[in-house]
Amino acid sequence: MRGWWQDLTDLVLPAECGGCGRPRTVLCPECRAALHGAAPRRVRPAPKPPGLPVVHASAAYEGGVRATLLAHKERGALALAGPLGTALARAVRAGLGSAGSWCGDGPTRLGDGAVREPVLLVPVPSSRRVVRARGHDPARRIALAAAGELRRAGTVARVAAVLRQRRFVADQSGLDARQRLANLAGALEVAAGGARLLAGGGRVVLVDDLMTTGASLAEAARAVRAAMADTQVYGEGTREPTGERMAGVTVAEPERTEAVRGMARTNDAGDGIRAAVVAASPDAFEINWN
Repeated sequence: MRGWWQDLTDLVLPAECGGCGRPRTVLCPECRAALHGAAPRRVRPAPKPPGLPVVHASAAYEGGVRATLLAHKERGALALAGPLGTALARAVRAGLGSAGSWCGDGPTRLGDGAVREPVLLVPVPSSRRVVRARGHDPARRIALAAAGELRRAGTVARVAAVLRQRRFVADQSGLDARQRLANLAGALEVAAGGARLLAGGGRVVLVDDLMTTGASLAEAARAVRAAMADTQVYGEGTREPTGERMAGVTVAEPERTEAVRGMARTNDAGDGIRAAVVAASPDAFEINWN
């Protein structure tokens, strides 16, 4: 109800800039330039968590960009989903088009910058408790806006919200990088039936509004790799979801399954999974990728 009511009030009440508070504008030209003005870049936290895929971000998490993300996430300024989705779409396109960022020959790009191969945006989930408290799911809302932006540019894109939390996760605020990794280890899983969608949906791009330590994206990548490895072991599109196998069905040897899962967990450079975020910590932009 809160999300529905906020959508309605955003339409009828005067807006203010999510970045600086300037009245009667969702995002002022200066804050929009901070969000969209720079070319998206590859980013990496230090230390880099194991299994973190290649990540691209549109802006540094500071100033007006930080205020805009917080206004959308914590204060329910839902009209900001549009410009934030545009920023996320730019980061997705940068990851798709970066040299050597995909295994094999990579996706085919059209003359107008669109990508011919389908793209599947997989948002990093928040807990149900957090979603209820906020009244909306920020990452999923921004992902939907980004998919729409990509489709308007000619790229076949859709959102697959297949990740979910399988156990309680403590509040990440106040935790350092190592504590966040421990807090999130094994916390995510792909919902039943989601593996088939991931296997046949095109290029998988994990998406979120923000990357700080990279722990959330690394855990999301682990869960996706494990699910996709299972579909490869049992036959793509043929394996029943975990927990729903029928008695008497022949499955692969446990050793083989674990070996493939192990390869998926460590192969963060060539498995085709990538990640994109609206913003990343300023330090993550200082890595020299040349």
